[in-house]
Amino acid sequence: MKFGIDRLLADPQLLSELQGKRVALVAHPASVAEDLTHSLDALIAAGVNVTSAFGPQHGLKGDKQDNMVETADETDPQYGIPVFSLYGPVRRPTGQMMTSADVFLFDLQDLGCRIYTFVTTLLYLLEEAAKTGKEVWVLDRPNPAGRAVEGTLLVPGNESFVGAAPMPMRHGLTMGEMGHWFIEHFGLDVGYRVVKMEDWKPDGPGHGWPVDRVWINPSPNAANVNMARAYAGTVMIEGATVSEGRGTTRPLEVLFGAPDVDAKAVLAEMRKLAPDWLNGCALRDCWFEPTFHKHAGTLCNALMVHAEGPHYDHDSFKPWRLQALAFKAIRRLYPGYRIWRGTDFKYEYTEDVLAIDVINGGPALREWVDDPSAMPDDLDALASTDEAAWIEQVRGHLLY
Repeated sequence: MKFGIDRLLADPQLLSELQGKRVALVAHPASVAEDLTHSLDALIAAGVNVTSAFGPQHGLKGDKQDNMVETADETDPQYGIPVFSLYGPVRRPTGQMMTSADVFLFDLQDLGCRIYTFVTTLLYLLEEAAKTGKEVWVLDRPNPAGRAVEGTLLVPGNESFVGAAPMPMRHGLTMGEMGHWFIEHFGLDVGYRVVKMEDWKPDGPGHGWPVDRVWINPSPNAANVNMARAYAGTVMIEGATVSEGRGTTRPLEVLFGAPDVDAKAVLAEMRKLAPDWLNGCALRDCWFEPTFHKHAGTLCNALMVHAEGPHYDHDSFKPWRLQALAFKAIRRLYPGYRIWRGTDFKYEYTEDVLAIDVINGGPALREWVDDPSAMPDDLDALASTDEAAWIEQVRGHLLY
């Protein structure tokens, strides 16, 4: 199969449409062609007049480890073009940045999750392109989570850099498809094109990520497809006091890690509460000692998620529900445990709001966890309604 960048490079007609135009590239380390040449190098080698580049969160080089670690603007040492940061003093391209090109090529590998900030970067780019009369081309890439849709819709009024619009946590779209939905939802008048993939089969082998393509970290802690599958659940731990595994070699592949939580007991409670929510993966209790971040230097007990190999069933794996259930089990076993980070923790530039509510686009999940009378069926009913509404809403935008 071919990704959007591969199709662009191989199609003289598409390349000819960029002739005589100044072109900007929005990219990160996973922005590579089939032979692993970075898109910036490949486009320039193909004769495209690339006049600027843009890096999203974690930077064009992908060197910034954690959230809210900003990247500065710089000049590319090889090509002498400006490299603008969309995760520094600004997260929305400025008018001056937009004057650097006529056509903006968006070539970011996504994880298929609302909170992964590249989706918001796409929206901001589309909005600024609409204001300035610029074109945006998405060089489409796979959604490694496939078409799976899960989670409650973001509640209007809870928008943030990790919540661009009322979409669920797992949205089931490629970035090219998401661009079409943004244009419809926000009524944008913008020159927009998707350079489609060739032969991407979201329900084929790999269930979203093609088995014959190399995985490259789109961000420092997105190390493999297992993480990409689990992320729509495990990312919620960023709003909790327990560890998501940062500071280890398998970040965001655990349901929690803590020195004062018994992983085996939590797993038993999860099985008792909602055994069906554990389907589609294997859960293994393990130990780790983070070298940095939460609980650094302290031995933690954890539950590892294996949504891979013979343990993975794509249709039954529900990471958002799985993570919610882990929180619920901890709350039931340790009623006074301080699960949630407080409002003093400013998550992705928000103020006076709990990080867990920012992540979920509203308080519903936290309230469900903390309500002793709330049961799995209550959360399932809330999410199922939103999931069905989203699937119907985006049906007409599917390109594959």
